[in-house]
Formats: sequence, C-alpha cells, structure tokens
Amino acid sequence: MTPNKSWITPFMKQCFVTAAVGSNIIGHGCTIGFPAILLPQLQQPGSFIKLSSAEESWLAAVLGITQLVGSFITSPIMSRFGRRFAHFVVTIPVLVGWFTTILATNFEELLLGRILQGLSIGMLSPLRSVLIGEYASPRNRGAFLTTISLTQAFGIFFVHLIGSILSWQKTALICVFFSFVSLVMTIYSPESPSWLASKNRYEESREVFRWLRGNDEEDELEEMIQARMLYEDAAISLKAKRSESRFREMITTIKKKEFHKPIILMMHAYVMVQFAGGTTMAAYSTKIIKLILGPAANANFWMIVLDTQRLISNSVAVFVINKLKRRTMMFATGGLCVFSQIAISGYTYLRSEHALPYDAMWIPALLINLQFFTVATGMLPLPNVIGGEVFPLEYKSIGGTISLATMSVSFFLVLKTFPGLVDSVGVHGTYTVYSLMLCYCLLVIWILLPETKGKTLQQIEDEFRGRPLNRQELEEKEIFHSCPVLAYKRKMSMRRCSSHILH
Repeated sequence: MTPNKSWITPFMKQCFVTAAVGSNIIGHGCTIGFPAILLPQLQQPGSFIKLSSAEESWLAAVLGITQLVGSFITSPIMSRFGRRFAHFVVTIPVLVGWFTTILATNFEELLLGRILQGLSIGMLSPLRSVLIGEYASPRNRGAFLTTISLTQAFGIFFVHLIGSILSWQKTALICVFFSFVSLVMTIYSPESPSWLASKNRYEESREVFRWLRGNDEEDELEEMIQARMLYEDAAISLKAKRSESRFREMITTIKKKEFHKPIILMMHAYVMVQFAGGTTMAAYSTKIIKLILGPAANANFWMIVLDTQRLISNSVAVFVINKLKRRTMMFATGGLCVFSQIAISGYTYLRSEHALPYDAMWIPALLINLQFFTVATGMLPLPNVIGGEVFPLEYKSIGGTISLATMSVSFFLVLKTFPGLVDSVGVHGTYTVYSLMLCYCLLVIWILLPETKGKTLQQIEDEFRGRPLNRQELEEKEIFHSCPVLAYKRKMSMRRCSSHILH
C-alpha cells in the first residue's frame, strides 16, 4: 500500500490502482496490433526470418485460442490467492512473451511469444472488471470502466505509430514498458477489500476500504461485510437444499426462452463484431490499406489515421450509446457497415477490371474511414452493452462464458482465414463474404433483440419469455432474490457486468 499522505485524496488512490490495470491493458492493445507492423517487416528482402502465408496467419490468430484458455485460469487464482496476486500472475506471461519475441530468430519462437501474450490477455479479461469494480467508488466506477476500451485502443494506436518508425524488435522492447509499469504499480497497490472480506479478514478489509474510499462510504463497507457474513451462514444450508437432479434442471433451463434466446443473440453479436472489420484491421492494417487504397498509398500514415479515428470514435460512443436506443444504434451502424463493405467490394472489383469511370484516392479512403467509424462507434461497443443487459441475473455467468468462447473462436477463425481468403477470392470477394455474414448476423439480431434501453432487467427477461412470470416462477424468483448466498453473488455479478457495458 502506498504511503498515507494527507494530500493524496481517495480519488487519486483510485486513479492509481485503476492506472495499474490500464497500463496492462495498453500493453495488451500493443499485442493485438503488433502483427500489423511485424508481418510487413518480415516480408522485406533483408529479413532474417522468412514466413509462409500460413505461418503469418498463425501469428495473428493464435491470440484467439490462447486468450480463451487464459480466461479460465484466473478465476481460481483470484478467488484463492487474491486479486493483487492474480494481477502479478497475469503480467508475467506477457513480459516473458515480449522478451521471447524480441530474441526470436524463427517462427516457432515468435509463435511461443504470441501464445504467452494471448494467455495474459485472456487471464486479464475477467480480472480487470473485478479489480476496477472492487477498487473504485460507485461515483467514479463508470468513468474508470470507460478506460478499458480506451486504453486498449490507445495500445493499438501506439504500437502502430512506433512500429511505423522503428524495427519490430525495438517496438517490442518499448511495448514491454507498459506491462512492467503495471507490475511495479501493482506492488504498491492494496489487496481488494471485497476479497479480504470474503476471507473473513474484516478488519483488513475495513482498513483498505477506507484507504481507497475515505470515510464517506461506510454504508457500502458494512453492507459488503454483512453480505459476506450472511453468505457464510447460509452456504451450508443452501447446499443441503440443492436438488439432486442436476441433469433435469439443466434441460429445463436450456428450454427456457429467457435462457437460450439471449445466448443465441449474443453468439451472433460477437461473431458480427469479428466480421465487421475491426479485428482484421488491427492485425493486418498495412496489408488491407494497400489492397483497398492501392500499392502507392502510404499504408503507415493511413494506419495511424484510422487508429486515431478509433480512439476518438470510442470516446464518442460512450456518450452516444447512452443517448440513443440500442436497436436504433445497432442497425444504423450495422447498416452503414454493410454498405461500406459492399461499396469497398464493388470499388476494388471494378478497379481490378479497369471499369471505373472515375478514380481518386479519396474514394477508397472515405469508404474505409466510414467502415472504421461504424466499427468503433457501434459494432464493437454495442454487443458488450447489450450483453450486460439481456442475460437474467441467474444466467449471467454461463451466458458470459459462452459469449467469451464464441468471441475467442470467431476471433481466431477470422484472422486465420483472412490471408487465404484474400489469396483465393481477392479483397472484393473477402469483403463480399464479410458483408453477407454481417447481414445474416444482423437479421438474427433483428429477430431476437428487444429494445433494452431504459428497461429493467426483469422487463427485458419478460420480453424474451414472451409473457410475465407465473405464480410458481415468481415464487422461485423471490427465493433467488432473498437467498443471502445468491444475493451476495448477484451483487458481485452486477459489478462485473457493469464493466462489460463499457468495454
């Protein structure tokens, strides 16, 4: 814990612990954007590492699988050993991964570095929400949670900027700085007061809570400790009352519309995110820019322009999403994204056939900027907003797990197949396939997505079910809400879910 200076306000302390998380996320953003500067440099004649097209796609796509694996590692660590220790553990693989990359002399070593970095990204995914949610005051939590998407976008921007000036080894060395700073800041950060309370270390929890929040939020402190005490008292009796027929209970749950409809909805929403173009642009920026704008275009310049636009659009999205209805925002940005992809496909096809009556650099530049604007403003943040709203409280955990798995697998498939797809059907064929996938996903979302803005979770759940709760279901819901164990878990779940809204 940092020294207790009178001039250091609780807000400044919360900024410090949030910055420790944010610095790590910047490093992970650098990891995501690194292939865009690594692969073009390895293709140059003087490169001492030669890669095939398949190997290049593995370096870009392997993060999708390893981050899925990593996401399952963190939960038991942070539950047993604490949030602070888990943050240490998360940072080690990305540091080793960067140094492995810097010293790499062949494809296998580069791949090992990417695997370690992907594990770290996956391990931080569930932890970052918990850290910010448990450290920050409710007054500041929303603002701090916006830093998740902004810091990742900044990391992508930063690695593309530095990589356009320096070699990939020097760029990787500079990127180590963010994770190292996060490690040092974590040393001086306290343990989460919520975790201390969960281990019955109530006095330590009170001390840390007051250090972070001051003395103005005693109600939340005592409520948290009381909830944990109730949790301990009720845990044994709740286990005894559990039904023995878990398989039958699982089948009944799957058949519920309020369970399977949101899952189908979110699976398509996260697949849509990957085909919208933000994922491929982060990893294959220079290649895509040259394919669309032409070989004479300054790919590094346009890469920085698009990254800057992403930062600005992410910031704008935080305010716009809170003003407009979800369906309006989804289908407005989705429709524009489909239009931009079809237009890019048509433009590049006509250009390849020398059938354009008029051509100028501003045409493809406008189209690619329009596509990137729709991705950063709506297509990327909206699924995370909706994901925090459509799952009933009872199913948020399993719904979030399935959503994460879908996102990771589709992330891998899109990046792994992109080079081969471009080689086989060209950039116009690739964008046609992507636009068709977007249309399919948007159609499913149109059918399944109710308007969620301004509605309670219960109202949203009733819309998926198609009717209000009957008497028996209402009694079961009341039991769920009144049970101390589930109430405590629900409170923690709500904190985590609030972070996904702004990620």
